[in-house]
Amino acid sequence: MNRIEIETTLNNDRVWLLNAMSELSEEQLVRPLTPSEHDASNMWTATDHFVHLALIERNFAAMIRRHIGGDSNPVGLRTDASGQPRTVEQIMATVHAMTEEWQVQHRGITLSAAIAVTASARSVTLQLLSELSDEQLAETLPGAPWADGTVGGVLAANAGHGRMHWQWSKEAGLLEHD
Repeated sequence: MNRIEIETTLNNDRVWLLNAMSELSEEQLVRPLTPSEHDASNMWTATDHFVHLALIERNFAAMIRRHIGGDSNPVGLRTDASGQPRTVEQIMATVHAMTEEWQVQHRGITLSAAIAVTASARSVTLQLLSELSDEQLAETLPGAPWADGTVGGVLAANAGHGRMHWQWSKEAGLLEHD
């Protein structure tokens, strides 16, 4: 993806998601929808799904910055701290624990506060995008399983991430009336 496609995708999908979230009632925003993949007794709400996007967006930017800085393992998921390979199960357990910690930390925030948290994360992405050359956007991000694995593709994947969580929330009954 080129710079224009990346920024357009990020901006258009953010506007779409902000509009969708703003149409939800307070009850819809806080209704338990999906069980956590770390602790199934902890249910995520639409607001939890939305604010989760900020964690991943910030993590993607940090991975890209590590790559640009010369880190040979910028994603850092496939091996542990000692360099030993991790299984898919170990990787997912680590990811689920991280997202659970973020969700618990942000549990109960208002939609307005969640919008501020996600806007801050998006500003990090857009700032990074402004600093990268076209050549850097086309580089492969080692270990990245997202999008096409390029720096630009990983940045743009933040847009689709929001739509994916929206879909999961809908499938869990987000738009059903009580």
